[in-house]
Amino acid sequence: MLYKLNYFWRVFATGLSFATFGIGGLFLSLFVFPVVKLLNPDPMVRKRKARYLIHRSWRFFIAFMQSLGIFTFDLEQARRDLEGVEGKVIIANHPSLIDVVALISLIPKADCVVKQGLWDNFLLKRVVRVADFINNDQDVNKLIENCKKTLQEGYNLVIFPEGTRTVPNKPIKLQRGAANIAVRCEQNLLPVIIDCNPTTLTKQEKWYQIPSRRALFSMRVIEEIDVIPFIQNEKNQSIAARRLTDHIKTVFTEETTKNETH
Repeated sequence: MLYKLNYFWRVFATGLSFATFGIGGLFLSLFVFPVVKLLNPDPMVRKRKARYLIHRSWRFFIAFMQSLGIFTFDLEQARRDLEGVEGKVIIANHPSLIDVVALISLIPKADCVVKQGLWDNFLLKRVVRVADFINNDQDVNKLIENCKKTLQEGYNLVIFPEGTRTVPNKPIKLQRGAANIAVRCEQNLLPVIIDCNPTTLTKQEKWYQIPSRRALFSMRVIEEIDVIPFIQNEKNQSIAARRLTDHIKTVFTEETTKNETH
């Protein structure tokens, strides 16, 4: 009986969390960000404040989910490792729906490359526009230029090289976007390994298809990937990006396998 009650509570709490996230995004869009925009005519100041508000809001949301008993979050070591980090390209694997929220909750100065769909999303489009996140649906040269600019401003560029959530028990498949940005910006990559055990909120699952027990969600920062050897040994940037993508895949595969065996 207690098991069933706990399970039904977590289903309810998961739905409540998503409703809270949507309502929170709408509240920020309709009431908070218009005030931020009105009081801060300087676009640089407006962007900085909007991004910090998102960071704090998503940090609250992570704490809210933990308080409801949906997840146990093990993020403190990653928080310490990411504290004070500026101007880095941060890459992560992508096992669940909440990865970007959890990661940006740890990074006060975060920018990210987002899909066109978010720019058209009713609940979030004003959020990504005021925060001036980078739209991936643009000319490649313009995209790289925007990435260089945000890194020079001290923001950390958060990218999920898979482009979508990982399929459980399947080999990791990466797109070359992160590697292309690293090669053309000549910027090292700081990998973050995310683990969610048992798996939940994957691409194949509906929000209410929760695991039989509370999931442990953890992050750890691993050794920075130096891109210089890939650039120095290959004049063709496309080939360099391909080789770097293969290396990232190897790192992610080895590190996520470590998680599975512990």
